Amino acid sequence: MSLFGVSPEKERELRERMASLGVTEDDLRETFTRSSGPGGQKVNKTSSCVHLVHTPTGLAVKCSRERSQALNRFLARRILLERLQRLRDGITRARRMEAEKIRRRKRRRSRRAKEKVLAMKHAQAEKKALRGRVKGDDE
Repeated sequence: MSLFGVSPEKERELRERMASLGVTEDDLRETFTRSSGPGGQKVNKTSSCVHLVHTPTGLAVKCSRERSQALNRFLARRILLERLQRLRDGITRARRMEAEKIRRRKRRRSRRAKEKVLAMKHAQAEKKALRGRVKGDDE
């Protein structure tokens, strides 16, 4: 019987992935709480929600997707490994930088910047005014 209630292949893949990322079971702190949401009386009576913390990094994951505690333990480990992988690859940093870029774009302009834009607009308007028809004596 599998420890997490999944097929032996899936459990083996999880163990291999943990080994490749250098995560051991000793690095993980696991607590169980009662779930909420769909599942009826079953989730109200059993502590099937898994709270998993990777102690070296402080990364925490909560999983209450399934009614089974064993399956939630498996899913929480998978989610945690995915986050660790992203953290190591620097994807999270790239996402944070992209969000900051968008935030800067949406930020309101300072008074000085507004004045500068307005001055540029006035200069452009003056250039356009000079492009008009040349008025001669006969008109």
